[in-house]
Amino acid sequence: LVYIWLEFVALISWFLGPDVIFQGPRWRTEPSDLILPINSPDQQATITCEAEGSPPPQYRWSLNGTLIDLGNDYRRHMSGGNLIISNLDRDQDAGIYQCTAFNVRGAILSRRASLQFAYLDNFKTQTVRSAVNVREGQGVVLLCGPPAYSGELTFAWIFNEYPYFVQQDSRRFISQETGSLYIAKVEPSDVGNYTCVVNNTVTREKVLSSPTPLVLRSDGVMGEYEPKIEVHFPDSVPAAKESVVKLECFALGNPVPEISWRRTSGVPFSSKVKMRNSNAVLEIPNFQQEDAGTYECMAENRRGKNAARGRISFHAKPHWLQTLTDTALSIQENLFWECKASGKPKPSYSWLKNGDTIAPEGRVQIENGALSIAALNLSDSGMYQCVAENKHGIIYSSAQLMVLASPPSFSKSPLRALLKARSGSEVTLECKPQASPPAISLWKKGNEILQRTERITLLSNGTLKIANVTKRDAATYTCVAKNQFGTASTTGRLLITEPTRITMRPTNMEIIVGESIVLPCQIACDPALDVSFSWAFNGQLIDFQRDGDHFERVGGTISGDLMIRNIQLNHGGKYVCVIDTDVESLSTSAILVVKGPPGPPDKVSVEEITDSTAQLSWTPGRDNGSPITGYIVQARTPFTVGWQAVDTVPEMINGNMLTATVVGLNAWVEYEFRVVARNNVGLGEPSPASAKTRTEDAIPDTAPTDVGGGGGTKSELVITWEPVPEELQNGEGFGYIIAFRPVGTVMWTRAVISTPGVARYVFRNDTIPPFSPFDVKVGAYNNRGEGPFSSIATVYSAEEVPGVAPKRVRARSVSAAQIEAMWEALPAVPERVLGYEVVYWEDDTKPDTIGKVRISGNYTLANITGLTADTVYYLSVAAFNTAGPGPQSAPINTTTKKPPPDRPPLNIQWTMIGSTLTLHWDPVVAMETESKVTGYLVGSTLQHRYNDVNTILTTKTTVELSLSTSDNYLIQIKAMSEGGEGVGSEPIHIHKLSMGARGSGSSRLSPFYLSTVLISSLLCSDW
Repeated sequence: LVYIWLEFVALISWFLGPDVIFQGPRWRTEPSDLILPINSPDQQATITCEAEGSPPPQYRWSLNGTLIDLGNDYRRHMSGGNLIISNLDRDQDAGIYQCTAFNVRGAILSRRASLQFAYLDNFKTQTVRSAVNVREGQGVVLLCGPPAYSGELTFAWIFNEYPYFVQQDSRRFISQETGSLYIAKVEPSDVGNYTCVVNNTVTREKVLSSPTPLVLRSDGVMGEYEPKIEVHFPDSVPAAKESVVKLECFALGNPVPEISWRRTSGVPFSSKVKMRNSNAVLEIPNFQQEDAGTYECMAENRRGKNAARGRISFHAKPHWLQTLTDTALSIQENLFWECKASGKPKPSYSWLKNGDTIAPEGRVQIENGALSIAALNLSDSGMYQCVAENKHGIIYSSAQLMVLASPPSFSKSPLRALLKARSGSEVTLECKPQASPPAISLWKKGNEILQRTERITLLSNGTLKIANVTKRDAATYTCVAKNQFGTASTTGRLLITEPTRITMRPTNMEIIVGESIVLPCQIACDPALDVSFSWAFNGQLIDFQRDGDHFERVGGTISGDLMIRNIQLNHGGKYVCVIDTDVESLSTSAILVVKGPPGPPDKVSVEEITDSTAQLSWTPGRDNGSPITGYIVQARTPFTVGWQAVDTVPEMINGNMLTATVVGLNAWVEYEFRVVARNNVGLGEPSPASAKTRTEDAIPDTAPTDVGGGGGTKSELVITWEPVPEELQNGEGFGYIIAFRPVGTVMWTRAVISTPGVARYVFRNDTIPPFSPFDVKVGAYNNRGEGPFSSIATVYSAEEVPGVAPKRVRARSVSAAQIEAMWEALPAVPERVLGYEVVYWEDDTKPDTIGKVRISGNYTLANITGLTADTVYYLSVAAFNTAGPGPQSAPINTTTKKPPPDRPPLNIQWTMIGSTLTLHWDPVVAMETESKVTGYLVGSTLQHRYNDVNTILTTKTTVELSLSTSDNYLIQIKAMSEGGEGVGSEPIHIHKLSMGARGSGSSRLSPFYLSTVLISSLLCSDW
């Protein structure tokens, strides 16, 4: 059977020939350890096993090294490669399982996996345990004595009754190794019954021991004694790599001992080491080689100390450092495979073929994890596994060996049907048939077998090289390959072409940002060649689709010119034109220097500042291809709009300077500065702003402006000025000094205002004559002192109101909305008269209806408009000056006219003969509440010249107008009355083409045009 299988594998190896595909089994999922509760509810276990391969692998299982006969086992069956065990039995099913996957390529073994059953029996006796009698102050150990179990246990103790559990502290400790309860020093509160609780973390079962009574003896209290270590770790503790190591240490003693830990080597604990349960437990997570060594637990109280030591040794399962890889070799070749694994202790190695151990003999040798097989034959094909093993574990590395035997074939590497080469170059023709074992080859030129010459080289690997080719070398070339299994050949034609020349190259250039250029790249070449152009920029190939905004390749088949549009600074660098033909690759390059405005300077800082100057420094930015020729300094304050250029010393800052002094600053103002560089291309971007810095304070140097005043009430001198802006106040504590004196005197009177925003001062004194001139000046001050005063202005004190009322006041009604008031001018009086004020009202009981009209100058007539028709109005007149109005005249009254009719003239008829327009309309009859009609107002206006209105007043209901025959007109008629103008008729449109026509008011423009004309007429006319 084995012989037949090997022959089948060999046949497949022959059939595959050069197309090597490894199809032997390889693991997807290997079995893993299982631990199950003995009384699992589903009573079923599944051990996984899955491999891939072609054909799909089959599987078999072994238990403790013995093949499981699944055909005769009703409790075990496979699903895919998984082994499913039903009706679990601890005695029959526990053990080590291993899966084998196999197909026609070979077989491999899985890792070993254990199946264990977890259980927890009950305590043997359930009666109360014997009492433990101790003296107060004495230490005691209460034993748990757990029942038979499998799986991980945890322990706890109940004090008297559930759920009162013993709480661990420096005096009480529960060992998770033995389950016993340790009380370092018994106290009266400890008296009671103690029950051990055992929990299986796998089965989640829990059992309780019988209670153990703890009783205090009556023969006195235990005296102090030195620590006695009752819980300590073994002298030797093996620890696996990456495991969690826990060491327990607890001592009895009076007083209660303190626990401490150390490494005897003196090496301090790493940060991962934890102390738990009042230092009774030392925990080392992720245990590594460097954690191995001797550890000491020290228990100490004032009566003495005691110590326990133990050594933790490091061990590790095997771990692969070098694994196998699938290999295909020709028949008669030699195989050498080596695998390496780490582990402690050091692993040993063995080898398997198709799941069976390989014994070294003859062609097969095994040494230190290395397998060698000499002179491979087809029967050596199969699945191989290197096995590394120590007492802590075993691992497998798998690979497939395929031994190949096939005749030569050029299906993968034929010669090109046409090969082009440049005259004078070297041509290399490769002969690489797939063959097992390798084939012997020869070359033919036409039908002639090639021999070595000065120009022709035949390499051992079958490659043909022809140096310095000429047109005579153009021919058909054939490579013939042969081994013991057959012969094959491949043929190609060699064409010799003329060399390609670059006829136009790009040159190094300097260019300004934003411009566009074309870099030429043109060639002359053999017409038999296929040519392609590409461009590289700073070593990276240009992607014309992605970067099409700037780069475009222009030209024909023998031109690869590069156009660069809107060049930016980042386009500066080396450009390489690459010309690829069938036979060679040429390139030419040029350096493009892009010049632009300078980059922004940086690190602008204020080195020193006074009340009017600032010493600045900065670092230069990039010059962007053109040397920096100078700098401009700009400043910004809370009082400026944006950045402003400032004066500096030196006035012109050249490009080599990195410092300057800003002058002409305002005192006590917060400034920011920035610097702008320039070169021959232009101004660059500004630097980041400096930190905000305030200038020093100083005495004010700006006086208030626009000093004036006047007015006010009797005995007042009112002085006003334009406040000094905050940026010119030069410091804190800013205010104003007001100085004034009567004109012609020497002594100044001074007043101080400490509010910077105030712009008015009133001096009151009963001795001030009315309307008396004063010299006035206003100065500024701050905490540093007084600044300059303004120039002297003349300001008059408050004057008295006129003392006499106007006489002979009378009024008449002009229309329904207008009254005309008249009076006599005042004779000469002591007070100034600047004009007159007319006050009017409707009713003495309605003060909110009062209105007033002021007339400046010596006028004695005023028109009051906007009044209500047919209403009685009262009015009086007073003279006024800057002090206000004087006494009012006695009130008089008059009544406004009735309103004009609120109806327009109707039934308007018109006739146009030549240039004469004749209009007729019905009379407007006033109602009793309206003013009688006294006539009609006829208005005519040129279309599109609505401000130019001609009016005719008539008492008749007909009128003749003389119009130009070359213009269009709008006509409107209104009734006139004592109450004013009435409502106008709708405008009549007279078109220049209507001459010699007649119509009526119903003859109108189109609605849209008419409404436009009407609105414009009403807005622009006031007839």
